[in-house]
Amino acid sequence: MFGKRYAASMITRSAENDQDRRRFLKAAGMTGLGVVGAGALGSLATGTASAATVRPAVSAAAASAEVSDGAVLNFALNLEYLEAEFYLHAVTGRGLADAMTTGTGARGGVTGGRAVRFESKTVRQYAQEIAADEKDHVQFLRSALGSAAVARPAIDLQSSFTAAAQAAGLVKSGHSFDAFACEENFLLAAFLFEDVGVTAYKGAAPLISNKAYLEAAAGILAVEAYHAGNIRSQLYERRGGILGLGLLGRDLREASVKLSNARDSLDGPSDDDQGVIDSRGNANIVPTDGNGIAYSRSPGQVLNIVYLTPKAATSGGFFPNGVNGDVNTSAGNS
Repeated sequence: MFGKRYAASMITRSAENDQDRRRFLKAAGMTGLGVVGAGALGSLATGTASAATVRPAVSAAAASAEVSDGAVLNFALNLEYLEAEFYLHAVTGRGLADAMTTGTGARGGVTGGRAVRFESKTVRQYAQEIAADEKDHVQFLRSALGSAAVARPAIDLQSSFTAAAQAAGLVKSGHSFDAFACEENFLLAAFLFEDVGVTAYKGAAPLISNKAYLEAAAGILAVEAYHAGNIRSQLYERRGGILGLGLLGRDLREASVKLSNARDSLDGPSDDDQGVIDSRGNANIVPTDGNGIAYSRSPGQVLNIVYLTPKAATSGGFFPNGVNGDVNTSAGNS
């Protein structure tokens, strides 16, 4: 996810003070467990600047950028806001409480989103569990960051899904894709998000030297992987069921491949992204490389997907005004 020099700078130049670091360990459930001693805490930072210090916006892919640990956590918080709002709207018809959306940067509202009329008890319960997990992720990261946490940016859960579906060839020009119209549409929309979260957290894991941060990242990665497995399994089991609404085709397996190809077209030249079936039509629930290892995405590549552009940009798609925090620019892949 980050170059080694970049990752090292984020750890050694941590802008968090001692109180912020203690808050992070407490939120992670590590206080008093001997995971990180007082000496290790002291070694996290050589500076005394506040994590809320305003810095110039930088590219997420810039290896030499002066980015603090707090900036990395805030990048993740933006993504967790997006997932939490999507799932909470789908299962409750409402998003995060206002008290969970405040912070530094411009606070935005949520466009679109409503309760899904689930037909399957299984999918409804999956959605409820995932919504609770994503809400907990937001709360955890906000607790870890304290006063340095960014506010929820403006989020689009309406036209962004239509743009993604059109790019994937799932809907014709002039037709919309409503992610909340039915259970099948919800599953396709969830698929669009889940693999991105896994690849983002996985990419950072081998580059984090501090055990507290590695423990937290690994824990969230595992949960996101469970979520992705559930969604991918449900899509594989359904050969049809897409309701009209201008959608092309009725096979959710094939639709997942089209969405996967669309993601791949945004995040660079590599062909890593995979649908829920392989080229022979066999199950592909766990997308891996030839060694059975999940692949990674850089922050810039992640922003390419959520901004819905292969170009360097600071806003677009699901974040019409961009994300909050220092890490805010997508990679230039075109």
